[in-house]
Amino acid sequence: MSALTSLARLEAAAAGVARPLATVRHCHVSDAPLVLVPLKLAGEAAAPLAVMAGSERDDPSLLVVPQPRNRDMRFTFAAALAKLVLNHIETSRGEVEELPPGKDGDERIRYGNAPQLLVPNRGGVAFLRLMGRSTRFRSTEGPYAVDPAVPVLGRWLTWFSDRHDHPGSSLLGAMTELLRLHWATGQSSLEDGNLAALLGWIDPPDGLTGPEAAARAEDPVICPPAGPATDPTFDNEVLAPAVAAYDRSGPGSRAEERLRTALAGQLAPTWDLMWQAVDLLRALPEGASVPGRWERDRDAFTYYHQTFGEAYPQARRDPPVRAARRLHDLERAQDAYDAQRAFDDPLVMAEHRLSGQAFGGVVTECDPTRLDETGKRPKLRPHLRVETQDPVRLDAGTTVCNAARPALKGKIMEIEDGTVLLELTGGMGRKLTPEPGAVPEVGDRVCFTSLTDGSFGAAKFPDREDTPWTHGGPPEEYVPTEEDAEEDWS
Repeated sequence: MSALTSLARLEAAAAGVARPLATVRHCHVSDAPLVLVPLKLAGEAAAPLAVMAGSERDDPSLLVVPQPRNRDMRFTFAAALAKLVLNHIETSRGEVEELPPGKDGDERIRYGNAPQLLVPNRGGVAFLRLMGRSTRFRSTEGPYAVDPAVPVLGRWLTWFSDRHDHPGSSLLGAMTELLRLHWATGQSSLEDGNLAALLGWIDPPDGLTGPEAAARAEDPVICPPAGPATDPTFDNEVLAPAVAAYDRSGPGSRAEERLRTALAGQLAPTWDLMWQAVDLLRALPEGASVPGRWERDRDAFTYYHQTFGEAYPQARRDPPVRAARRLHDLERAQDAYDAQRAFDDPLVMAEHRLSGQAFGGVVTECDPTRLDETGKRPKLRPHLRVETQDPVRLDAGTTVCNAARPALKGKIMEIEDGTVLLELTGGMGRKLTPEPGAVPEVGDRVCFTSLTDGSFGAAKFPDREDTPWTHGGPPEEYVPTEEDAEEDWS
């Protein structure tokens, strides 16, 4: 936790209301996201109990498994959920955009939009991940055949879960994570995992403070858990008798209707909280780099949708080369995401200024037309001297860029007596005189940072067939086996 975040938490505890950690929204929020509020059976790895889903707050769909230990009912539930999710995927593609050919000359396209799934918390993401693994290998033929949509759902849920691991991706979002990115509360990080308590601090009801609203949210009668786990009291006093009554009465009975009503009562409060959170996020102005990250999400969605029928379901474990490439991609994405958030948001940049990775101040000296004539050709190398009160922990020779214009790059020449001398090296045009407005003037407030969007390039990895012996040698061609299709809902 950074010093600025700690300060914001202390101020929130003192004021009784959450404090902002951002001035802009650092995630994309679709016009019609698919909100999913899942519940699972207590004591089971991924036995679904119910889900409330939909893209309109006034028209949710409730899917229920009356007897979660019944395998056939679980896959009937999965088939019904598949229709909802797959319909959202197909209706969220938008118009096809024609893109310039790639380096290899192949034609490229991109969907104008992409689906977005929102769940209450990280537990919801874990539930979808395990549900994807439990369904993507199911057979649509034979004695235990399932609806053809079930394995398709499993592959898509696995893909969404993998994209959730990608820093900056907005295709699958856990609402508690998204809110904590923008607000600090006066409670612990563990308590922030409760969506009702978190929103109690951020947007408390009239007449209540954040702590009072959070305490109220701990009452399972007023605010049932946001899933996927259920409240033990509800399990013992309501759910168990309702399931037993259904076992005696069967489908279509009043017992089934009472069970549906009980589960709807557990899900409806969280459903309302999810849309309240969506409204809070939409009220923030979108960060400048968010459309670019959403564009990359659309690229990933377009590619997977276009190639869906050409590949097997995702393997249980990545082979060595793919795992190394995935880890490298995640590291690059995290590096770029951290820099983009800082460039977009002065509050985020303030954290880096406190840590010494950035410094801000006033330009006291400027030589905008200075030339470096030590080489064969003169180069435009303006000098800036910046007076700062920030703790500068960067060494001479460090490459930095302007936070307001990341293309404007420079190098630290010297640091002394609260001033930093910079030599600008790029982002001023291609002539020996800088473009108008490219070089800051005396009296301008500036901020320079060592953060860069894409500080290291893509690494080269061997082909799958050239996996070194230290990593097991070339793996066999992956083909789903009977072991892959074994029951995971246990």
